[in-house]
Amino acid sequence: MTSKIGLWAMMASSLIACAAFAAEPEMLGNVTPVHDPAIIKAGDTYYVFSTGQAADATGVIPIRSSKDLVNWTLSGKVFDAIPSWATEQIRGVKGLWAPDISQIGATYRLYYSASTFGSNRSAIGLATATTLDPTAPGYGWKDQGIVVSSDRKDDYNAIDPALFVDTDGSQWMVFGSFWTGIKLVRIDPATGKASTTDPAVHALARRGRPDAIEAPYLVHRGDYYYLFASFDFCCKGAASTYYTAVGRSKAVTGPYVDYVGKPMLDGFAQIVLHGDLDKTKRWKGPGGGTVLHDGDKWYIVHHAYDAQNKGIPTLQVTPIGWTADGWPAPR
Repeated sequence: MTSKIGLWAMMASSLIACAAFAAEPEMLGNVTPVHDPAIIKAGDTYYVFSTGQAADATGVIPIRSSKDLVNWTLSGKVFDAIPSWATEQIRGVKGLWAPDISQIGATYRLYYSASTFGSNRSAIGLATATTLDPTAPGYGWKDQGIVVSSDRKDDYNAIDPALFVDTDGSQWMVFGSFWTGIKLVRIDPATGKASTTDPAVHALARRGRPDAIEAPYLVHRGDYYYLFASFDFCCKGAASTYYTAVGRSKAVTGPYVDYVGKPMLDGFAQIVLHGDLDKTKRWKGPGGGTVLHDGDKWYIVHHAYDAQNKGIPTLQVTPIGWTADGWPAPR
């Protein structure tokens, strides 16, 4: 199995014009440290949830808010402490990673990851709320426990969740980090947890050793499902090699392919964000992102490591457009 991505071939291709990216305008306010941001819009306010350690001053899964996607304020946290089930099941867990936020009916679902670095003894949990406004009556998060888990007997890693609601109303979750890559499971709409009637685990994307793929996110546009993922290595500050790539499919379960039809299960994908394409040379390792479709506008909301500020992971909001042949690219 290969793990080729074809960066320079992609850049030369006439099928997609890959613009140099830089978040425009520059983010202001409380935008550091932000890792693995997930975004949602509720009313006139955008909320971002991100990875948080129990020892962090910002708390376990910090929350930031903005009215304009530019000026950000720290607006609270999901948990005062890591849920007890997670500390009991995942030895050594010190924080909750890579949250995902969505609204299903009148309920907000916040999925999160509990794990330790380099281990697939992991679990995805769920917390719910009826409002995101911390000043509203009834505000607060209720933990609902485990959604999906993995351990050493499994060939996948149950972290980095993202809920996807299909056009027919069916619900799915993509997840995965390293091991055999990105997986997809059906979600029970009533519970928000893995379906007990359709327990199949679908393989969507993987790479050859060292298996560096994670942080999946699914969207549907036109005739295609688009699977975004982060390739290579995060968490090394300005030396991070993370980047964001995408493949597409006409079925939610795949196969997902790049712009010339090569499969993501063989390590191929279309680059969307890469540090080498940043015209400022400031932002390294752009990845860990989610996609925001806001009216007629599309954004990738992600982190990148600031080479001008000690490599600190920083919130970025990058506008994207769509080429004539249906591929996303920075604007």
